[in-house]
Amino acid sequence: QGLQFALKSLNDKPNASSGERALQERQKAHMARGLPKQKPIAGVKEVIVVASGKGGVGKSTTAVNLALGLMANDQSKRVGLLDADVYGPSVPKLMNLKGNPELTDNNLMRPLMNFGMPCMSMGFLVEDTAPIVWRGLMVMSAIEKLLRQVDWGLLDYLVVDMPPGTGDVQLSITQNIPIAGAVIVSTPQDIALLDARRGAEMFRKVNVPVLGLVQNMSVFQCPQCNHQTHIFGSDGARELARTLEVELLGDIPLHLNIRETSDKGQPVVVSSPDSPEAEAYRRIASAVVCRLTEESR
Repeated sequence: QGLQFALKSLNDKPNASSGERALQERQKAHMARGLPKQKPIAGVKEVIVVASGKGGVGKSTTAVNLALGLMANDQSKRVGLLDADVYGPSVPKLMNLKGNPELTDNNLMRPLMNFGMPCMSMGFLVEDTAPIVWRGLMVMSAIEKLLRQVDWGLLDYLVVDMPPGTGDVQLSITQNIPIAGAVIVSTPQDIALLDARRGAEMFRKVNVPVLGLVQNMSVFQCPQCNHQTHIFGSDGARELARTLEVELLGDIPLHLNIRETSDKGQPVVVSSPDSPEAEAYRRIASAVVCRLTEESR
């Protein structure tokens, strides 16, 4: 996986002589032989990855409601959800799904369905409480199965809930399939923003467009007195977006309704569609579609 970074570094020497540049081109061609060739997922038009530099910032909840928001904004679009967080799959709980996928005649797994959206997760293939204590090769094999052995049908968008961090799984996915863009989720807290920046820079290194940042848990409004408190800080993700020269896709409040509906497996976009919280996710979904259109020009 480090080959992508090595290839990138060969491009970062603008003052090289013609002989050095020729050598760099030969080195790049030689090293590129070891990189997997990107191959689209059958039936999927565009892949959107939702990532975070660290855990605990609401990435999975954002991914689920973003996917449902894409469907809610345009009901003619077919959207799927892939939970690529092998060690800590959250989609089964968030989407209220249980059971093992059925197999097609071609030995492909059929995604489980809820709220009109097909979903696939490692959580459907292991016991709820079973720890996944796998080494790297087993994890890569599992990711390969989730990417290549699922019958998605025809999808306009496949939203991928990535694991937190910038490790093997993230690099493997970005190197194996073409990705239309990445959405980075962070709280406004300084320590979360440091990791969010690393995540954004990783996607840039592997030539994945960063569509923008989502500032999650941006403000808490007291249900009794309506006083607003910025528990995790104020506008940190907005400042980071400005620094990285990417768009702030939107703010999601720290709201009890989001937590309760997520815990019940009834995401707020479908269970409380008229709420301000659901509207916030739908606005982010609209911003993502706009950015995808800009990137495709």
